[in-house]
Order: sequence, then C-alpha cells, then structure tokens
Amino acid sequence: MNVVIHHNPDCGTSRNVLAIIEAAGHRPTVIEYLKTGWTRPQLLGLFAAAGLTPRTALRETKSPAAELGLLDRSIDDEMLIDAMVEHPVLVNRPIVCTAKGVKLCRPSETVLDLLDRLPPGPFHKEDGSLLIDSEGRRVG
Repeated sequence: MNVVIHHNPDCGTSRNVLAIIEAAGHRPTVIEYLKTGWTRPQLLGLFAAAGLTPRTALRETKSPAAELGLLDRSIDDEMLIDAMVEHPVLVNRPIVCTAKGVKLCRPSETVLDLLDRLPPGPFHKEDGSLLIDSEGRRVG
C-alpha cells in the first residue's frame, strides 16, 4: 500500500501518526510541508479528498492565524487558501493519503482507518494511552 503523509516533525501527533504507519509495515512518502510549502491546487485537492474546508483545515493554535486576522469568520476560503500557501504552518496536520482515502489524522488513531493492517501491539498514542493492545486489537 502506498502511503503519503504531509508531516511536521515538530508535532507530536504527526510524529505518532508516522510511527503508526511505519509500525504497520509501511514505508511512507514523507512530505515535510513546512519545507516544501503548498500549492493552491494541492491544497484544494487534499481538502476535497478529505472532506475538509479551508476553515476546518486551519490550524488556529501555534500558528499565526490570529495575528493574520484569519480567525474572523468573514474571511472567505480564497483568502484562507492564499494565507496557507504563504504560511504553510496554517494547515493542520498530519494529512495522510492512502488507497483507502485521505484524512486529517487528528487524533492520531484516525490513521488506522486508512491502513490495510494494524501495527503489532501494544502501541500507545502520543499521550501514553493504549491504542493497540498486546493482542494486536484496536482499543477504543
């Protein structure tokens, strides 16, 4: 299975999603979007595939969203996309793409719905809670 993760290595959730993918036996294509940036067509395609809008994909905390005035609900999607292209950190992460679909994987266990197999357990989330038990079954 081909797996692509739009990843921020400074984000605990993104690191955990990558670890889940790798523990399940996949070698994903890792796109560090803070380095590569986004294009408008790329964002529009990802958002459409994931069922997101620019507003629902906007990272409101630990980003310049407030300083840029993007939290104002009168800001339209076009302006949000423009800001996301200019400031890649404004896009929430990680976004994972597989043959099973595209999702914003917050919380991290969301990625399990996109994989063809689970990682062996036990496996814990970034907060320490159990995600996969020692029998390899999904918890929760």
